[in-house]
Amino acid sequence: MRYLKIIFFVLLILNFYNLSFAEETYFIDMQKLLNQSKAGKEAQDFLKKKIITGDKKFKEEAKLLKKEEIDLIAKKKTLSTDEYKKTLSQLREKNVKFQKERANFTRAIATQRADARNKLLKALDPILTKYMSENNVQIIIYRKYIVVAQSKLDLTDKVLEIFNKELKSLNLK
Repeated sequence: MRYLKIIFFVLLILNFYNLSFAEETYFIDMQKLLNQSKAGKEAQDFLKKKIITGDKKFKEEAKLLKKEEIDLIAKKKTLSTDEYKKTLSQLREKNVKFQKERANFTRAIATQRADARNKLLKALDPILTKYMSENNVQIIIYRKYIVVAQSKLDLTDKVLEIFNKELKSLNLK
């Protein structure tokens, strides 16, 4: 185990050593690229509208379920025990169904968000590769992994401009 730690440490040091001697090392702010690109903004707006619509629908359903519960509690003394139990079980089933629908909606939104991000990243990869070959860039690093760097090494705005020309929309539905 000790040897594995030593080997890992040596490889890590060698990796940083190689990065420090790279002539053309730049960085990009991936969050800015994904959030401020035309396709990224469109995807965010689409998902926000979908979330707002779904949230409104679920709030209305929750109000209706709450009203039914209050009505059932008010009628408890007037209903027979069997009727009350039957109505209560129906209300519980509705509540379980409501919770499942809500969870499915949340999962669907999360899946769509992840798919949109993956599509953006797949579209960005050839753009970055082409930019690297045309401009003699050896390494592009994500900004979040950099502690300090000169702002002249930031390629975000240049790549964002190219990205907006190349990818207009994701066509989410």
